[in-house]
Amino acid sequence: MSALLSLIGWSFLPELVSSWVQAIYYGITIRAGDPKPQPGSPQHARHRRRIHTLVVTAYLLYTVYEADHDLRRLSSYHADLGVPVTATDREIKSRFRRLAALHHPDKTGSGSGEGAAYFIHLKLASDTLQDAAKRFAYERFGDAMASCDKCATIRDHVARGVLRTILPHYAVAAAMVYVLGLFGYMEFGKFYRWLILMTLCLFEVHTVTRPGFPPLLTFVNGVVTTVTSRPPYLPFQLIALLRKLTLTVYIALSQIGPLLVPDSKSRKPTAEDNEKAVRERLVVLEAVSRQLDADAARLMEMELAPFKGDTASITHLGGQMREWLVQNTIRADPLVKDALGTSLKKRRKDAPAGAKGNR
Repeated sequence: MSALLSLIGWSFLPELVSSWVQAIYYGITIRAGDPKPQPGSPQHARHRRRIHTLVVTAYLLYTVYEADHDLRRLSSYHADLGVPVTATDREIKSRFRRLAALHHPDKTGSGSGEGAAYFIHLKLASDTLQDAAKRFAYERFGDAMASCDKCATIRDHVARGVLRTILPHYAVAAAMVYVLGLFGYMEFGKFYRWLILMTLCLFEVHTVTRPGFPPLLTFVNGVVTTVTSRPPYLPFQLIALLRKLTLTVYIALSQIGPLLVPDSKSRKPTAEDNEKAVRERLVVLEAVSRQLDADAARLMEMELAPFKGDTASITHLGGQMREWLVQNTIRADPLVKDALGTSLKKRRKDAPAGAKGNR
């Protein structure tokens, strides 16, 4: 909920930041006394579009880094114990004994306080990772689900996690996306927003219901551990990061998408567009003309059907029809009358009736 509300806030903040950055940019790049691009000019709009894209991109990259930094700061039971993600129960127990020898309150002399709290945390981490059901729940849902006292089996943890965390989360997210769409905050890329939301929901359900880690997590961990010194992600950490990344993509669609893909309706048509439109209309006109010719031919055949085989009658009827067409369509046309009247008024006085050139 708070993440989606931050999306609303970022519908207004980038414009303000972009204005400041553009003013600073002009102050650095344009010498004193030289004219600056005026608001509304094509050059000013082009600069604003580029600066706005850079501002939003920088913020989005920072949000991804911030999400990963928060995950590293919160750590995990595996990192706290210093064991790999694939550690066995024997390795976890051996590691805890070594840590207990260092951090046990009797060894450190702190019966209460931070030392005792840290030892209790290590004991909880060791007990959770040595219990198959709790370890499965912790790696997929975090420590909140691992501490569920009513869940005894993996099936109980999965059912509780899916019904009480995943599905409610996406129900609220879908409702917020729909409501924000009604208010015009998410007009661009509606299809992709819903596609991303559904894909992430299916990925989470797949991740928490499979006995092993998903292939995507294996690939990401391989890249992360090779390039950086960061410990590998657990499934619940990857899910948290993907949720943050989804919000980042939503903001990108709202802020950067319309700039990179301008609306064709608002774009001024070019000469090539006009020529293409003319060609398309000519093709349509040619098709209509051919259809009219075919219809006229069929009508002619129907009219001449009673005289089939009588060459003289057909010839006489054709001549009469041509005369009728000339008299009632061509000569009756006002433009034709005007042309005839103009051409004949110098030759004779009795021009056709209705002609504009008649005296």
